[in-house]
Amino acid sequence: MTVPSSVSVLPIRPLDEIEVPEALDGRDGINRADPVRLQIGARNDVEAIRCFLAEYDRSPGTHRIYARECERLMLWSLIECGKPLSSLNRQDFEGYLNFLADPQPAQLWCGRKVPREKAHWRPFVGPLSDAAVLTAIAAINSLMSYLVDAGYLAGNPLGLIRQRRRKLANAASGPAHVIAQTEEMQKIERFLDGEMWQAVTRAIEAMPRDTITALDEYERARFVAALLYMLAPRAGELESHRMNSFREERGRWWWHVVGKGGKQAKVPVADDMVHALVRYRKHLGLSAMPKRTDLTPLLVSIKDRSPITARRLNQILKKIFYAAADLLPSESEHKREKLRAASAHWGRHTGITAKLDSGMNERFVQKDARHTDARTTQRYIHEEEERWHDEAQKQQLPWATVPAAKPEKPS
Repeated sequence: MTVPSSVSVLPIRPLDEIEVPEALDGRDGINRADPVRLQIGARNDVEAIRCFLAEYDRSPGTHRIYARECERLMLWSLIECGKPLSSLNRQDFEGYLNFLADPQPAQLWCGRKVPREKAHWRPFVGPLSDAAVLTAIAAINSLMSYLVDAGYLAGNPLGLIRQRRRKLANAASGPAHVIAQTEEMQKIERFLDGEMWQAVTRAIEAMPRDTITALDEYERARFVAALLYMLAPRAGELESHRMNSFREERGRWWWHVVGKGGKQAKVPVADDMVHALVRYRKHLGLSAMPKRTDLTPLLVSIKDRSPITARRLNQILKKIFYAAADLLPSESEHKREKLRAASAHWGRHTGITAKLDSGMNERFVQKDARHTDARTTQRYIHEEEERWHDEAQKQQLPWATVPAAKPEKPS
């Protein structure tokens, strides 16, 4: 389907940067419900999506996934179909599922991970796996169902594609023994090893401190690194929690955290983390340790002391990771590439891995990481694989030594 001639071709940019033409904004979408049924203050598709995402403000992780999938669908609808989201039908959604499995043309839709503000940002890195397609379907189905319930849409066309969704779900679930084998193979690899983490700390120590703003950024970066390494939080938890989440109980400090699904837990705060907290609070002009009434954000904006978002945290860390990659030796090019691909969530994986590598009891690491299932924690254990790999070094490639041929003298 082509874009109507009255509408200019839209660029592939983050949705919040695009000015959607009136002809494509959904106010006259063919799937719009009777206006008398409308239960939300949304005049067009973008406003309707914002209403949907606002329902997940207290679940940053879910909000981030849903925002990504809504943006991808909306961009595809506008650019590839040339129609508003509220005009998509069952055949369109069938086409979108095929598109997710192979976003074409790849040079238009796919690119390496870069900050959203960069000109070469793209919504996809490449084709999605079956599991990732299922995640996208779940997010989009939640959006469409919400918009139907809210009286914005007349129906949910995605709900009609039952056979394709069931087939995908079966492929992703599979027999129990296959899942067990797959989980065993899927060790956590998105973490930074000792050499890479040292490069990160060196990059932070190399940050300028010659102005007030630069010093603020340096101290915040030090504190972020300490939080990730010592407490292994999720990025959304650092956005939503306040200083009073650190609490003293019988002379020991704990971090009280509300995590995935509203689950409440507490994590012991080691002395090094206490010292890092004191240092950051002193820099902010606060008392050494927080009281129960201290509502200061864990990480504050340099401009106005408001809490920084998970997205902003990721941008800060991306900049540090890129600088750290440049500090690694040339023979560690694979680690450089890994650092440049790292995101805020890698910090959580790094913290959990570091706890296990330090010899900390696996049961307590599970409690620190707030893993319901011990098998999740075991995915971070690499000791057996490392021994196995060391053993493999005993075998060496035999190669015949052939005397170098003497060059012939020109006749």
